[in-house]
Amino acid sequence: MARLGGRLGRCLRGPGGSLGRPQGGCRGLAQAAAAAASAPASRSEERLKRPEELPGPGPLKSHYLLFARGYLLHTHRLQVLSKKMYGPMWKSWFGSSLNINIGSAETLEEVVRQEGKYPIRSDMALWKEHRDKRHIPYGPFTEDGKRWHRLRQVLNQRMLKPSEAVLYADVINEVVSDLVIHLENERSKSPSGVMIQDIANVLYRFALEGISCILFETRIGCLEKQIPAETQRFIDAIGYMLKNSVFATIFPKWTRDVLPYWNRYLEGWDTIFAFGKKLIDQKMVELEKHLEQGEEVSGYLTYLLSSGRLSLDEVYGSIAELLLAGVDTTSNTLSWALYHLSKNPDIQEALYQEVINVVPKDKIPSAKDLARMPLLKAIIKETLRLYPVVPTNARVIAENDVVVGGYHFPKDTLFVLAHYAISHDENNFPEPERFIPSRWLRGQRESSHHPFSSIPFGYGVRACAGRRIAELEMHLALARLIRIFLFKPDPQQTEVKPLARIVLVPDKPINLEFLDRQTMHG
Repeated sequence: MARLGGRLGRCLRGPGGSLGRPQGGCRGLAQAAAAAASAPASRSEERLKRPEELPGPGPLKSHYLLFARGYLLHTHRLQVLSKKMYGPMWKSWFGSSLNINIGSAETLEEVVRQEGKYPIRSDMALWKEHRDKRHIPYGPFTEDGKRWHRLRQVLNQRMLKPSEAVLYADVINEVVSDLVIHLENERSKSPSGVMIQDIANVLYRFALEGISCILFETRIGCLEKQIPAETQRFIDAIGYMLKNSVFATIFPKWTRDVLPYWNRYLEGWDTIFAFGKKLIDQKMVELEKHLEQGEEVSGYLTYLLSSGRLSLDEVYGSIAELLLAGVDTTSNTLSWALYHLSKNPDIQEALYQEVINVVPKDKIPSAKDLARMPLLKAIIKETLRLYPVVPTNARVIAENDVVVGGYHFPKDTLFVLAHYAISHDENNFPEPERFIPSRWLRGQRESSHHPFSSIPFGYGVRACAGRRIAELEMHLALARLIRIFLFKPDPQQTEVKPLARIVLVPDKPINLEFLDRQTMHG
């Protein structure tokens, strides 16, 4: 949680490209459901098992594994272990909650295809408590049901389609230019003149600047040599809120009046919302001036404020949640991608050749150029397969009962989607622990894999609204960095492994050497 490592990246995660229409499972599932409906009740009960009959640890063993055996920060590894022991679906406990763990692409498809119109991602009670105390409307992560559906329909506009995301390419490229300058300044401070310490922290600042630029339509100075004091307070508040949310999750409610974590958690959110409110209010004033002068206006925040479909309070609530969701995918994924490219010089050279063959050295890569860079996209997909930003997601299907894998689950069952175990399944991905981007290239795949075997952006109506923007940020940044720098691992660094702090983060700072390609190639 220190260094904002545990920042809540619940959204904006996933591979580039389209999943296409998943094949298999859907027609058979519909036929099975129809057969179950027409069968006598006693026959259905015989055929369908109850959740309690699932294999898996009971409450005591579940908590023993998490706390005594140290899997609380390694829940991704616990997924893989549990799948080997119990199969593609198993039960476990957290507190008093029974979790139904989904550990295969096939069972995952069964669940999400039955999620209905208003699925719940997971319980956001802590976030809701802050909103309720401060009388702030819920945003896309805290709202549920019909109100969530209405909110999401509005927020999806100007963001979800690839053609809409492309509109932000120039803004993102401006931020990438500042990232390059920032990296050059940072490495010049090192004794060798080429080392960047803790690349994830640098890329976090890039990602926060990028998403703020889109959501607030203004620069907040994350990549300046001296970050503005107000922006630094905002950055600190995110880490402060998330750090204390862990205590709020673990400790019983009566401790909130005794220990300081609860007020600190609320104060963190207050600072986040105050920062956002100020920038939104400034945009409102600018917008009114432009409209008075008959000028045309565009941009995401401008659209939200001028569409009339959301109240100003709803805009405040939604932007803050979108902002938090829009950072971890970009920063963590790029950090892991650079780490693996530094350890695989052949793949790095192939990417460099692809990019310079598409874009002349005196030009900045555009969104249109990315369509001709399949290896670039494959590298991001493979990185997200190895390190899904949120290794465990959840679904609560509140509208109907669900039949999965021969089991009958009542509505409101908590399904835990074990994305890490699924994307590391050797049946879909041979040598699952190896970084092999070529497995995503058309005509070169080592095996055909199930379309639900790696979906870090999610699926269906609860899928990430900002997916296309996250992809655009990662692709444009990596395309530019590979042209300018040669990445090499820190000679002193041991292997970096993932740690599960809500999002999957490096267990130690990733340090990399950034060498000038221009000098090397003359």
